Amino acid sequence: MSTNDIGLEIKDSKKLVKKLNSLLANYEIYYQNLRNFHWNVSGPNFFELHAKFEELYNEANLGIDETAERILTLGERPLSSFEEYIKHSEIKEAKEISDAKKMVETVRENLNVLLRLEREVLDAASEQNDEGTVDLMSGYITGKEKVVWMLSAYLK
Repeated sequence: MSTNDIGLEIKDSKKLVKKLNSLLANYEIYYQNLRNFHWNVSGPNFFELHAKFEELYNEANLGIDETAERILTLGERPLSSFEEYIKHSEIKEAKEISDAKKMVETVRENLNVLLRLEREVLDAASEQNDEGTVDLMSGYITGKEKVVWMLSAYLK
């Protein structure tokens, strides 16, 4: 079998990249949902939610970049158009949500989709001895689990 530039089997990496591109597409729609909420939140919790949504979209932006760069490191092409993101994303655009509580619920739901996808990538990467992707996903999972816990506490 042939290997890519970092010594991983190309055939295995292609399977993993499919999962990473799915994660990337979902990350992009999640990111845009956060931007939407950041711009459009209102009400008594405006200041804390406006700041929280900004914090989360900055974190998502970093995750998007790292995921795309991991795909490139594996020798493949990351999805890079909104048409591709929408086609390959389970997360849907959050249009016209004006209720702050619904925004927080949507963010938590989006994060749970990302967590499931990251765990799938983690499992596939582990099977392929791809420690770089395993390390990346482990950090993402730990961070998102904490945010889900915090959003859940906020919603009680």
